[in-house]
Amino acid sequence: MRYVRDLNEQPATPSGDGAVIRDVLVVDDSRLQRKILSSSLKRWGFSVREAEAGQEALLLCETHPPDLVLSDWMMPGMSGPDFCRAFRAMDRERYGYFILLTSKSEKYEIAHGLDAGADDFLTKPVNAPELRARIAAGERILRMERELGEKNRLIKSTLDELQALYDLLDNDLIEAKKLQQSLVSDRYRDFGYADVSLMLQSSGHVGGDLVGMFQVSDLRIGLYGIDVSGHGISSALMTARLAGYLSAAAPDQNVALRKTPGSRYEMRPPAETVAILNKLILDEMETELYFTLLVADVHLDSGRVVMAQAGHPCPALQRADGSVEMVGTGGLPVGLIEGASYEQFEVALRPGDRLLIQSDGIVECSDTNGRLLGEEGLARILRDLRQTRGPACLESLIWKLNTFTSDRDFDDDVSAVLLEFKPSPCIG
Repeated sequence: MRYVRDLNEQPATPSGDGAVIRDVLVVDDSRLQRKILSSSLKRWGFSVREAEAGQEALLLCETHPPDLVLSDWMMPGMSGPDFCRAFRAMDRERYGYFILLTSKSEKYEIAHGLDAGADDFLTKPVNAPELRARIAAGERILRMERELGEKNRLIKSTLDELQALYDLLDNDLIEAKKLQQSLVSDRYRDFGYADVSLMLQSSGHVGGDLVGMFQVSDLRIGLYGIDVSGHGISSALMTARLAGYLSAAAPDQNVALRKTPGSRYEMRPPAETVAILNKLILDEMETELYFTLLVADVHLDSGRVVMAQAGHPCPALQRADGSVEMVGTGGLPVGLIEGASYEQFEVALRPGDRLLIQSDGIVECSDTNGRLLGEEGLARILRDLRQTRGPACLESLIWKLNTFTSDRDFDDDVSAVLLEFKPSPCIG
């Protein structure tokens, strides 16, 4: 029986510059059959190497990885399927197409060859047009595989570049978060008659919430809570600008303060402060951002707290007996309407009472079913924490919010100012 039939009768078919099959390895223990196949493949434009056994072929595959392997099934030592299995186990940059040459036609044997990793089969004696057709089919498959590989490499290269940019941006945002947190460096102060605690937690690296306090005199302090619309860098930049307008370190730049004839400072009415900020935002900042705000003027000796609310959530007033009520008048956010007017309201705190000025990130926390915490949920938490004071109270509030959300990340920034009047006032 002839091993190759009419191979020499076929015209040459060079592989061409665009071919993906250039190097072919012929593996057969018959030298004659190797030569017959090799001579025809060379005339067709392929670079051909030969091996008479599987082990020898594996060594050639390591030094010169072939694009295509034509291997006899029956060989001494290592059979064609065994060689194919070892070939597939090799570490290769590109896929190699593998054709088994066999006289076997039983389905079981074909399945055995496929399991070993063969891509195609040719029945002996080899028909030249069929061999060339199988090589062309293999070339189409390899071309698609290599085009896909190039696309994957391009995608990986792009993703690597994006990852590098993300890492750079992430590092910048980490530093930005440190700077933003430094805007609230003084998280707790004892003012004698009352204690003030601050809490600021962004949902991302940086956020649009800001809380703060500033001292006007020995018996008067200012408090504020801000929530800028949106999230991220633009909102964080706005909070940094607003921190300068309500600075505790530079009273001459604080719009909530004004100088008296004796070169001292006094607190402006909170509604006037909000109106000034509204004008500043609309006149000086070219931005579509706006913010909610609550400004409080606290009289430490009397417990009188005068507030102006500009779209910020209603503060929670907790009496010494643990009861909680929401106070406030609402009002328009800052930076939406030119010439907007704002109203004031006031509450009287007695020893043991406390006031929580919070952002909407607290009352709008949601559980896994989408149910919001709401004002009643906040009141319930405050009642549970009525014996917990100062920064520990705010930390416990965060812990309870995490429990409510099942430890999911908060969807919004969370911030609060806690003003607590002491049961036994004393200025130290």
